Amino acid sequence: MSLYSIVIDTNVLFSALRSQLGASNQLLQLVGTGLFDIHLSVPVFLEYEALLRRQLPHLFVTQENIEELLNYLGGIANIHEVFFLWRPTLRDPDDEMLLELAVTGRSNFIVTYNVRDFEESSLFGIQAITPKEFLKILG
Repeated sequence: MSLYSIVIDTNVLFSALRSQLGASNQLLQLVGTGLFDIHLSVPVFLEYEALLRRQLPHLFVTQENIEELLNYLGGIANIHEVFFLWRPTLRDPDDEMLLELAVTGRSNFIVTYNVRDFEESSLFGIQAITPKEFLKILG
């Protein structure tokens, strides 16, 4: 078990595959190194898949690369079933499943570019931070 435990927002994954430069891609390169654990649920995984397939023309990867990445993430992530739904808590109802996953997985952080949308995550002891901020924490 790693020192840090995170949930990665879909916008971070999209950004990581849109440009090889930047914090989101650096974060993705560190997945599976043991520096942190990631958490997934079926709904979050399906959201990753749907967005990446839809946005494929804007990404620097192929459909095969996306499938390999999703298989890899599914293989190394801590997978959780989320049994409670206390909605609405956040500004954006589509983000609720990320907060629910973070609570279920006892994550330290939700890594996102929409930090303001997750202000209420602090009520559950979870901090919403950008990829750049998380990389600084990792050192």
